[in-house]
Amino acid sequence: MPVPFSESVYRLSHAASAGLLRQLLIGEIEGLENVPSNGPCILAVNHASHLDPPLIGSPIRRPLTFFARKTLWLGGPVSWWLDSVGTIPVDRDGASDIKAMKRTLQTLKAGGLLSLFPEGTRSPDGRLQSAKPGIGLIAAKSQAAVVPCRIFNSHLVLPKNSIFPNLDVRIHIRYGKPLSPEAYDPGKQAGKERFQIAADRIMAAIAKLKRPRVQAA
Repeated sequence: MPVPFSESVYRLSHAASAGLLRQLLIGEIEGLENVPSNGPCILAVNHASHLDPPLIGSPIRRPLTFFARKTLWLGGPVSWWLDSVGTIPVDRDGASDIKAMKRTLQTLKAGGLLSLFPEGTRSPDGRLQSAKPGIGLIAAKSQAAVVPCRIFNSHLVLPKNSIFPNLDVRIHIRYGKPLSPEAYDPGKQAGKERFQIAADRIMAAIAKLKRPRVQAA
């Protein structure tokens, strides 16, 4: 049975990681005011590095729910910590993970902030990939606001098959204006294409985001 979410554990972990990442990797951040301070919301982000989840979560004050491979729950301190900070386990080898979907929709129904990567897998070179229909399904089913977010340079900091980060590169992050359900959801009349259309619209909003301006020293 999962360990209940602990806000104190999340806050302590967030403070430690945010301070370290800001010092070592994070450069310019713009649009943080676009992330609602409360209420159900999906943070839709491009994906190019294992570091993306803590990078996008570190500037945000409210708890942010992430996903992780189910295989990481091996017992002991790691499993305890993953559960304590509210991480949702996902069985990526299965065709469908009903438990993960239920927890995802429950998180949004309870007014939580959820992080999703529309592309599904990491980009090897930082270029945006096509969106999978999964985020369209979750967004349409929940009718939550969607905040597009784009990370720049994370593929250079920790590329695929790399173990140690390149600390000579700075990450830049832009949070876009929230998309309402009317902006991304074509409705039931779109039939079986509904969720893919929603996903494509969300991905298009991410693609429009420009790199933050580097401030002069």
